[in-house]
Amino acid sequence: MDLSFNEEQVGFKKLARDFLDKEVVPFRAAWDRAESVDTAIIPKLGQIGFFGLTIPEEYGGLGGDYITYCIGMEELGRADSAVRGIVSVSMGLVGKVILSHGTEEQKQQWLPGIADGTTLACFGLTEPDTGSDAGNLKTRATRDGDDWILNGNKIFITNGTWADVCLVFARTGGPGPKGVSAFLVPTDTPGFGRTEIHGKLGLRGQATAELSFDGVTVPASALLGAEGEGFKIAMHSLDKGRVSVAAGCVGIIQGCLEAVVDYSTQRRQFGRPLASFQMIQDMIADISVDADAARLLTWRAADLIERGEPFGTEASKAKYFASEAAVRAANLAIQAFGGYGYVDEYPVQKYMRDARVMTLYEGTSQIQKLLIGRAETGVSAFL
Repeated sequence: MDLSFNEEQVGFKKLARDFLDKEVVPFRAAWDRAESVDTAIIPKLGQIGFFGLTIPEEYGGLGGDYITYCIGMEELGRADSAVRGIVSVSMGLVGKVILSHGTEEQKQQWLPGIADGTTLACFGLTEPDTGSDAGNLKTRATRDGDDWILNGNKIFITNGTWADVCLVFARTGGPGPKGVSAFLVPTDTPGFGRTEIHGKLGLRGQATAELSFDGVTVPASALLGAEGEGFKIAMHSLDKGRVSVAAGCVGIIQGCLEAVVDYSTQRRQFGRPLASFQMIQDMIADISVDADAARLLTWRAADLIERGEPFGTEASKAKYFASEAAVRAANLAIQAFGGYGYVDEYPVQKYMRDARVMTLYEGTSQIQKLLIGRAETGVSAFL
């Protein structure tokens, strides 16, 4: 694995950071307070190319490799994890699934808009009674001639109230994972309801919604992949999504590191810079090492994807370590800032609130441990 950046990767990192420092960082606190980013940022992100990373040029994307993708997600995580989630879900969880499992008609219909940020997508898997137990979801799709009729509910859906299309996982057969299928459902379809969830601890700027399907009718052409392949498609998508979450967590850790270094070298206590105190340097060292370790685990998983090799376990390791490390880094950053770390004049309290959910979504830390344990022992702890 070559750890050096090529010219294109260096150029994209600089472009991404310069853009985000101008268009996102100055507004993230206000967006957080308002519980909504300014949606005008979404097409701007598309113009820069965030939504087109790894999407082939023939479908309107930038192409590019998965290390470049991780660079983009890291810079987004450093700037504002709420914005990263908007991109990661639309392009990462949905766009890439359409690319890998969609028909040519579906790719032509949805990918160009997703890649340029003019079409936003959401991933409809989690339900009120089924989070980690996604194989037992209850939303049902019933065949009616050439159509499918969907009924049920989804919850905690990122982009839910903004999305133009929802990748919905619904039961088309018997119980268990093999009875689940996937559908591409336009959100303006009659019977498609959505209610935004407010009062979140973190990621306040992104739209998180509860979705309802009341007799939502879609044509047979909306089926993504074969009937009964929905659970497999969802798990494959989440494997790649975990790499994105891990990269975003690296961004949080890096943001904490930069914030603490900047603050501690300028802030003076007892007549000398805060950075000169041993305990502050101890905190900085812990954050710095975690940033490098999380980044390398993430890049390893990305490199395996790029090579076309199995990467699921490595993705779980990266997501587990990076998300837990992001919480540690934010906690240390707040401690280093003291009382100032507790107010939103500085970014570290937002990093803490945003980092906390990273240990929950796209597979909790506990689920990642079970996946890693199964890979090591060959014995499944899942029922």
